[in-house]
Amino acid sequence: MSDFKRPFRENKAGSSASKPTNGPPGERRFTRPERPPIRRETTTLWDYPSQNYGAGKQGDTRYLGATPSYVIWNCIERYTKPGDLVVDPFCGSGTTLDVAKDLGRVARGFDLKPYRPDVEKADARKIPVASGTAKLVFMDPPYGDHIDYSDDPSCIGKISAYDERFYVELGKVVKEAARVLMPGGVLGVYICDYFEKKRGFAPVGMGVYAQMLTVVEPLDVIAVTRHHKTLEQGNFHKAADEQGFFLRGFNYLFLGTKR
Repeated sequence: MSDFKRPFRENKAGSSASKPTNGPPGERRFTRPERPPIRRETTTLWDYPSQNYGAGKQGDTRYLGATPSYVIWNCIERYTKPGDLVVDPFCGSGTTLDVAKDLGRVARGFDLKPYRPDVEKADARKIPVASGTAKLVFMDPPYGDHIDYSDDPSCIGKISAYDERFYVELGKVVKEAARVLMPGGVLGVYICDYFEKKRGFAPVGMGVYAQMLTVVEPLDVIAVTRHHKTLEQGNFHKAADEQGFFLRGFNYLFLGTKR
C-alpha cells in the first residue's frame, strides 16, 4: 500500500504497483461534487471537497496529480496584484494559468510534457524567465516515482522519494524559483509525504522544506486536507489500524519569501 500524489483519485486497477499515465479521460477525481464558496483563508487548515471553484473549471480534473484550484487561488489572491507575474514550473494541466487569468495576473507555466498549447516546454531546473521578475512561484512537484509524467529520463518524477537524489534535484528547482522571484516575492510548494508498507515512511515534506529554507525566508506552513478515496474506504483504515501505519490525511503548502 502506498500514498500517491493523486489526492483525489485511486488507480483504476486498484493496485499501488501499477504506474498510471496522464492521457485519456478516466473517472472523476472527486467523490463529493459540492463546490464551497471561494474566499481568502484565515487559518492554517484548508479543506476543499471539490477540485474547481465557481461554475467553470480550472485545469483538467482528468489530469493525475492536479492541484485543487482553491489552493492556487488563495496564493495568487493573497500574495500578488493584478498584472503581477506568476510562474508555475510544474504546470501540469494548466490550473495555475486558469486561476491567474481569472484574477487578472500574468502567468507562465512550464512542464517537460506540455498538456495544452499555453503550457511551455521547459525543465523546472532551468526556467526560461528573467531573474527577479516573478511575484509568485507556485509549484506542485511530483514525488514517489509512481506516475509517468513524461518520457524524459531527466524527469524528477522518475526518482524515488526514498532516493537522496530526489531532494537534491528539487533543491535545484527551488533555487531556480528563487532566482526568478523579485525581492519580497513568494514561493509556494504544495507537496505530501509518502508511505509504502514495504519501505516505510518518506518525510518528503520536511526534505523539501529544508531545501526551501536555503533560499527563502519562511512565511508559513499550511495543512490542506486530502480527499483521497482510500480515506473513505474502511478496508484501508482497517489495514492501517491493524498494521500500525497512517494514511496520508493532508498535503503541505510551504510558503517562503525571497530574501
